Amino acid sequence: MSENLDRLAAEGVAVWLDDLSRERLAGGGLADLVREQRVVGITTNPTIFAKAIRSGDRYDEQTGDLARRGVRVEEAVRLLTAFDVRWACDVLRPLYEASNGVDGRVSIEVDPRAANDTAATIAEARALWWLVDRPNLFVKIPATEKGLEAISTALAEGISINVTLIFSLDRYDQVLRAFLDGMSRAHAEGRDLASIASVASFFVSRVDTEVDSRLDKIGTPEARSLRGLAAVANARLAYRHFEQACASREWKDLAAAGLRPQRPLWASTGVKDPSYSDTLYVDELVAPGVVNTMPEQTLRAVADHGRVRGDTIHGTYPASQQVLDDLEAVGVSYGHVVRVLEDEGITKFAASWDELFRELDTELQTKRAAA
Repeated sequence: MSENLDRLAAEGVAVWLDDLSRERLAGGGLADLVREQRVVGITTNPTIFAKAIRSGDRYDEQTGDLARRGVRVEEAVRLLTAFDVRWACDVLRPLYEASNGVDGRVSIEVDPRAANDTAATIAEARALWWLVDRPNLFVKIPATEKGLEAISTALAEGISINVTLIFSLDRYDQVLRAFLDGMSRAHAEGRDLASIASVASFFVSRVDTEVDSRLDKIGTPEARSLRGLAAVANARLAYRHFEQACASREWKDLAAAGLRPQRPLWASTGVKDPSYSDTLYVDELVAPGVVNTMPEQTLRAVADHGRVRGDTIHGTYPASQQVLDDLEAVGVSYGHVVRVLEDEGITKFAASWDELFRELDTELQTKRAAA
């Protein structure tokens, strides 16, 4: 075990891996990370699956069977990804049991092309929950305006949800509201609230990428001095919103009925700018009850040379708000930044899905022709 990862866990941070592949599962790599690197959860997305299915031959047998059965590409993608996620759920099941359902979670995302269609998103969430059929599953739903009702409805039906693609504090408040609404409905229907879990995935590095590019265009000394500050400040303020929600009467009443906190999850924590510390978005976002999902490169960097020095969020709220105020003062609109990031996030995920569909469709057709 890494001392740094031990310290991170001791501070209340759940370490998740932002990656999954059949090679990692079959070769025992995932089990090794769980055993040796404090990994207690997994996140996936369309880009991760596209890369996994393109790499190696672990999927050949299943794609051959799907081709022979004449399965359409949309359903083939769903079956391939659900197979991997179900397997990962089984690997992490002991953690899930040992933590009484808090850890040992694996996420699978609804088709991002349905992000602005509430009914389609709900239908997809139900289908994935049924298909994977593991209690330690999270179904990922993007936090678009149309996704909020889908989040509430899925939670009300007992489906555990990872709310993804959150960039703005206002949207995060809406996510917290959707969570409480869904859990209130679940409680009213007599469901066991302790059996329903949720995390809220607040994206980090992409905020700095977008803000820094705008600061570079402005080019003044005042603007340049703000580079690399926006993402951490934004996430720290999100944690304050989380604490405020937990202090509400509605939250406390539901907690008395078994509600578990919807943990903040720091996503997109791989550092994009090489001039920044490669452990920046881990070292600076430590607080009790959060999740940090990392690509393996970041995980190993933290294990090797991370600077885990205790809680780095509490006590920073005034300074974090000042960063956002200073950005506005030099001409960077926070509202415009987060709108662009949400739109781009959906577009990029949908593009990855489309690319995966095209590649898999070609492979299925080739194998049908050879059969």
